[in-house]
Amino acid sequence: MNATLAAVLLSLVSAGAYASAAVAQARLAAGTGPSTGTLRLLGRGAWWSAVGLNAGGALLHVAALKYGPLTLVQPLGALTLVAAVPLGAHAAGRRVSRTEWRGTLLTLLGLAALLLAAGGAAPHDTLSLPEAMGVGAVTMALVAALSRPGTKPGLRHAAASGITSGVASALTQTLTVAATDHSGPLLSWRLVSVALLVSFFALGGLLLSQTAYRGGLGAPLAVVTLANPVAAAAIGLVLLGERLQGGLAGLVPALVGALAAVRGVILLSRAQAASPSEAAPVPAVPSTPSRVVISGPAITAPRSAEPLVLRAESAGARSGSR
Repeated sequence: MNATLAAVLLSLVSAGAYASAAVAQARLAAGTGPSTGTLRLLGRGAWWSAVGLNAGGALLHVAALKYGPLTLVQPLGALTLVAAVPLGAHAAGRRVSRTEWRGTLLTLLGLAALLLAAGGAAPHDTLSLPEAMGVGAVTMALVAALSRPGTKPGLRHAAASGITSGVASALTQTLTVAATDHSGPLLSWRLVSVALLVSFFALGGLLLSQTAYRGGLGAPLAVVTLANPVAAAAIGLVLLGERLQGGLAGLVPALVGALAAVRGVILLSRAQAASPSEAAPVPAVPSTPSRVVISGPAITAPRSAEPLVLRAESAGARSGSR
């Protein structure tokens, strides 16, 4: 099988897994309060389902990066938003709107144009240890600025999640290519350090997205979808020497595709933000009231039946004495 075709197919299945995970995370976030910590999430089955779906998507994504460059694999991550549209609508029991279909079509057309410009050979260059550490330091500084204390959960946390996920993908590509190169020891300091960075950023991206989805699924997922390929493609173009097909002429379809994809993502995010909540929390059952009002004065249940008996006996005694 052609390497580019294998990368595309693996990326498509990965996007489906990520979309299912995003819908599960959004429903979980809507049913939990802002004060819910990570430890409480560990006790919920829905959280582990989302983690499993994310893990499956990540494994497929790693396999795709083995066969295709970052500039090809990462744009296909936008299909996560496209797949999340029907999944979220189905979970909410509604139909996909016309605006959502328009956004889906524009996103697909934009991705097709990006694929024509980004198609290339399988990657061979990887990040050195100083480059990986430098990328990690810059990423942590950006995440700290975007998710600083007091920041309202939403688009900033979504941008931080997309950046960390994109950086984790770039580092994962370095890890997989270097591990299968067989030109050095398998447990070198470089591979161990990069593996730790990948684990740190992958977990950070998952937790940041969970926080971002408290405000809904549409707009945060759109920002995650855009920030992820931008961060990864920037690393590929700047540090890994990846190039677009056709040189400068390849910039034209790439820019047209990028504009179409951005427009499609904006339409999708607006449509999902305007739609009813796709994961409305179940209202709590009210506690049993101590008073029951029936079209008149309140009837209060007595504390004990004993006073009634005593009052009845005393009333009978007074009646007999008369």
